[in-house]
Amino acid sequence: MKEAEAGSEPHPNPALFDAVVNLSKRRGFVFPSAEIYGGIRSTYDWGPLGALLLRNVREAWWRAMVQERDDVVPIDAAVLTNPKVWEASGHLATFTDPLVDCRSCKERWRADEIEGRCPNCGSTDLTEARPFHLMFKTFVGPVEDEAAIAYLRPETAQGMFVNFLNVLQTTRKRPPFGIAQIGRSFRNEITPGNFVFRTREFEQMEMEFFVPPEEGQKWFDYWCEQRLSWYRRYGIADAMLRLRQHEAEELSHYSAATADIEFLFPWGWGELEGIANRTDYDLKAHSKHSGVKLEYFDQASGEHYTPYTIEPAAGLTRTAMAYLLAAYDEDVVAGERRTVLRLHPHLAPYQVAVLPLSKNEALTPLAREVLRTLQRRLVCEYDETQAIGRRYRRQDEIGTPYCVTVDFDSLEDHAATIRDRDSTEQVRVPISELSGRLAERLDSATG
Repeated sequence: MKEAEAGSEPHPNPALFDAVVNLSKRRGFVFPSAEIYGGIRSTYDWGPLGALLLRNVREAWWRAMVQERDDVVPIDAAVLTNPKVWEASGHLATFTDPLVDCRSCKERWRADEIEGRCPNCGSTDLTEARPFHLMFKTFVGPVEDEAAIAYLRPETAQGMFVNFLNVLQTTRKRPPFGIAQIGRSFRNEITPGNFVFRTREFEQMEMEFFVPPEEGQKWFDYWCEQRLSWYRRYGIADAMLRLRQHEAEELSHYSAATADIEFLFPWGWGELEGIANRTDYDLKAHSKHSGVKLEYFDQASGEHYTPYTIEPAAGLTRTAMAYLLAAYDEDVVAGERRTVLRLHPHLAPYQVAVLPLSKNEALTPLAREVLRTLQRRLVCEYDETQAIGRRYRRQDEIGTPYCVTVDFDSLEDHAATIRDRDSTEQVRVPISELSGRLAERLDSATG
């Protein structure tokens, strides 16, 4: 769990931010939401390629956190829940940020992020900081009165805490065990920004791991290492990652220890994922407010106890953004400069692109047949427009690890060419073996 030494850290690359944002719009990863109406601040729609990327990141997280383990189970809790949940958790009373207004340009900012000076106009004539509540309020039912108030959840964690007993009883798990879920959360951020890094609507990937209290530190260290290795597993270089332990004055009121996995974004180091030892705070708070004891009975010792909770919590869209930034590269192939997204094969939107050498009535039927065969096992793209070299560059730019080219020789030898994105090497393979060969390559990728 060592942090990178200051002298060895790479420098932020602001130009990378513009390059990835431009590529994301041009190639269909991310669009400004409702763009034809002028959009809405810091709200984005994930396009065809972005939706596939998000799906793959979700599945990679799910594979590591649920599928490959026998001590973690999933749930899918409601976005709307009883307001008493947020009273018990402390969100109603304390989930605020300090808000200031610039008297010169009228912009609003988080006071703890601007160091006493307006980032927009440079003025130091700011209002006194005041608390700004971050939860979105709504009403349940036809009458908008105090009794109908509800909130869009600001985090997925509380749905796992209030279901602790339900999961314990139905799965027969015992500590240490975890509850995991992926779902939407909503925070009325004062200053969202940096593309999809901070938005008001986002998707979280969270897990609450319940452990005997005396094992809290051991499991906190364990999950710090596990989560850091997951980002490496899918292609983020060590130089772009670090683990930063929170100082005592930074810790939340419920935390005995917290660490952030940070990524070197183009503007500097920023939080990618937080891992916290939340102690027994949440289960005890809900026990107190609900009147239901959220405890575990240890038959071996004959004792009841409230478990400690270790929480790894990541944002899906922020994670996808980090993978895009880490994968972006430019190189020269055959004397021509190209842009390439070196996405891990398990994260790339398309695993394979099927490309007939040209748009020819003799090649199209065979190319379509190859496509249908590969689609049974792989996520595929089909493209027959423009010259083959330009189509290769297009697939490189969206991160497709392999292209399969059907040419006129294919009509005679019943073979096709597999081209590798990173090396650009090509190999001729019988069409009947294509699916198996490509699956072998993808299976051999770490992930």
